[in-house]
Amino acid sequence: MTTRNFQKKNSPKSQNLNFSLTLSVGLLLLSSSCQNDMDEARKITSRANVNIETGKEVTIKYTDHGNIKIKVVAKKVNRFNTEKPYMEFSEGIKLFFYNGKEVETMLTAGYATAVESSNQMTARNNVEVINVKGDKMNTEELIWDSDKKIIYSNTFVKITTADEIIFGDGMVANETFSDYTIKHITGKVKVKASEM
Repeated sequence: MTTRNFQKKNSPKSQNLNFSLTLSVGLLLLSSSCQNDMDEARKITSRANVNIETGKEVTIKYTDHGNIKIKVVAKKVNRFNTEKPYMEFSEGIKLFFYNGKEVETMLTAGYATAVESSNQMTARNNVEVINVKGDKMNTEELIWDSDKKIIYSNTFVKITTADEIIFGDGMVANETFSDYTIKHITGKVKVKASEM
């Protein structure tokens, strides 16, 4: 196969046209590049200026007609005022569910996040729930849906009662952990009171 190169001598007029065309394309690319840089700078600035509110040794109380229903205690809370505002409890959290003036259930976790628009909190890292009877549940992830008044997990759970330990995958319960269902039981161990 033969390749042929054709060259055409440019006249002064065509050189001026080429220079003008090159200058126009260059300016267009430069302005486009500046626009992209400005867009990127705006994105970075908006990310950098996310409104973050931080509180330490925080107690939040949810009441109904003056009666405390839930109390949240945390060493540190960050509230991120983004498009979907959320709170992060990076140093752990304790939730107390009340029945009248008495604590009915306590939930603790090493980390939690709560998206304000969804009314759901996700607790992770050494999650433990203890009810008024002393029944205890341990898992690595638990979701509390305050609208439905339930807690649930889709991961491994261990439930310890007065006379047995139940292992399973997934669980759903009312938020006071007085009524619960394990989705898939993987084992049961009978225990004596002295072993607890």
